Amino acid sequence: MATTRREQVMVGELPEDFLSIGGGGGGGPSPMQGSQQISNDEQTARMLQYEQSVGGQGFQQATIGRLSITVAQAKLAKNYGMTRMDPYCRIRVGHAVFETPTDSNGSKNPRWNKVIQCNLPTGVNTFYLEIFDEKSFTTDNRIAWAHVTIPQSVLNGETKEEWYSLSGKQGNDKEGMINVVLSYSQVAASPWMMQQQFPAPQVMVLPSAYAYPGVGAPMAVYPPMHPPVVQGPVMHQQQPPAITQEDLNSIQEMFPDTDQEVIRSVLEANRGNREAAVTSLLSMQ
Repeated sequence: MATTRREQVMVGELPEDFLSIGGGGGGGPSPMQGSQQISNDEQTARMLQYEQSVGGQGFQQATIGRLSITVAQAKLAKNYGMTRMDPYCRIRVGHAVFETPTDSNGSKNPRWNKVIQCNLPTGVNTFYLEIFDEKSFTTDNRIAWAHVTIPQSVLNGETKEEWYSLSGKQGNDKEGMINVVLSYSQVAASPWMMQQQFPAPQVMVLPSAYAYPGVGAPMAVYPPMHPPVVQGPVMHQQQPPAITQEDLNSIQEMFPDTDQEVIRSVLEANRGNREAAVTSLLSMQ
């Protein structure tokens, strides 16, 4: 009699290690095997995210856009409260948030001269800024805000200084002005930078009801494909280069009508390079 199709397959109880990660019997993976599997999953997730981010190019060809934002000063319409305000500025680029130091007693004319270096996520060409009055015993008071579009000339490599209108209680574009210097460059992506853009996946243990029957092995859960959210005030920034008074004086001799704080901001944006700063200032004229 011919053998039927059903008689050609195995029937009966399955081995204890069937569908277990790592095999080896014993009813499931050992803690060491599970940990190794999680590590492998994390590495695979990072590689998949990286390949999508650079379109399958080699690592040496990968670049990341770096935006430099120098928050120089602001001229506000009003001092809110009975005492002089202590303003600081908060900036959001994509999901990353940065803050300037507080200008104590800065009132309506705060000066920060803070250089912020940050990655510019793909597809992002704007940033949002807010000015707050720092309080000791109550919630900080939001004074003004603006939504800034990064000029195409900056994305093309130029350095640009601009005064942007601020909105607030006085109305749209009626809360004063803020002075910002912008520059942009492409830099080679290092492994550390890729880790910052693509964090390790969160790991959780799923109960057996959600896995294969009898298997409760750890499974990697990968976060969405977007830059990491950085909560509140504090991405550590590299210290700006030391700018000497001699540097400022020598450049101001060439640009006597330009405020010295603006010259300092442009020098810091160009990492202290006098020639590059002069070129940037000439392009602003």
